Amino acid sequence: MKELLELDELLSDEEKKLRGRVREFVRGEFLPLISRAYEQGRFPAEAIAPLARMGLLGMKLPGYGRGASGVEYGLACQELERGDSGLRSFMSVTSSLVMYPIYSFGTPEQQQRWLPRLARGEKIGCFGLTEPEAGSDPSSMKTRATRDGKHWRLSGTKRWISFGGIADMALIWARTDEGIGCFVVEKGQPGFSTRAIPGMMSLRASVTSSLILEDVIVPESHRLAGARGLKSALACLNEARLGIAWGAMGAALACYERALDYAGRRVQFGRPIASFQLTQRKLVKMFTEICKGQLLALQVTRLRDRGQGAAELVNLAKMNNVAEALKIARCARSILGGNGVSLEFDVIRHMCNLESLYTYEGTHEVHCLALGRALTGISAFS
Repeated sequence: MKELLELDELLSDEEKKLRGRVREFVRGEFLPLISRAYEQGRFPAEAIAPLARMGLLGMKLPGYGRGASGVEYGLACQELERGDSGLRSFMSVTSSLVMYPIYSFGTPEQQQRWLPRLARGEKIGCFGLTEPEAGSDPSSMKTRATRDGKHWRLSGTKRWISFGGIADMALIWARTDEGIGCFVVEKGQPGFSTRAIPGMMSLRASVTSSLILEDVIVPESHRLAGARGLKSALACLNEARLGIAWGAMGAALACYERALDYAGRRVQFGRPIASFQLTQRKLVKMFTEICKGQLLALQVTRLRDRGQGAAELVNLAKMNNVAEALKIARCARSILGGNGVSLEFDVIRHMCNLESLYTYEGTHEVHCLALGRALTGISAFS
């Protein structure tokens, strides 16, 4: 993208180097795989090893990833999602929703057992919070964990779980007599099964599943002792949401660049459609919103890296950037005309994926109300 704002001046050399390495991987190794994987509804697992080699899995955790800043994490998310939301989602789920809670709430033994293998891509994890009847209101979850001697007995169903069907372990959030807790449930444990959600037209390359727990017995050593209450689960989601704000801009960039290139080459009425005023207006609007979204994500992340900024700023960044990226994808699709709905041209894939981003890890409306509460001091949730 033509850097009219010289946004690179706001990044360090190390941040730009990391972005360049991830961008090179996506362009050279991942893009040749994604259209077919998306069509087949599978995650291209051959992408995991390169992510691990680049130190992107758990990249913010000292001793396991790169010990990276939030901005480096965000730039990586942006470049991965230029490839596909499923690729960014794999890194985000592994880093923010699996490794982060084990690092923050787990025992040293749990950390030693899982974090190195997750960082190396040898094991895959998933985050079991959402339920069929508890989406935007996770406090109404029904999954239950009851003490059974020195063990815990888990029963319930989780839904819309990214990578649940291919995960080696799941972090299951469940209601206990002591409040909401988190438990490690391993693949193959009696009573634990997964089921692919059929008919997915979005995020087809990220494997979305239901997790079924029927009297699953786990030892006390599988409980994350430091995870206490829903606040712990929401802290994990906040880690991931800022990555989504960056990633959405990556999808928007991919759509914008495809539309810009296409408009310059597509000739109608004897001249390229890029010469038409209406097309230029679309491109200008797309470019403008990408610049604004990148600046918003960068500023919120810089504040978070310094331990500043209200948590609601993450709501703002995720809410705005996903909504604008979806508009950009739709606009790019219109510029491509009939080709816009072909997987060959990528835009429809990004557009369908962004429909899920608009909903998951907090719907657009919930982020709006969270920000409204911060501005007015009045909660619209109750």
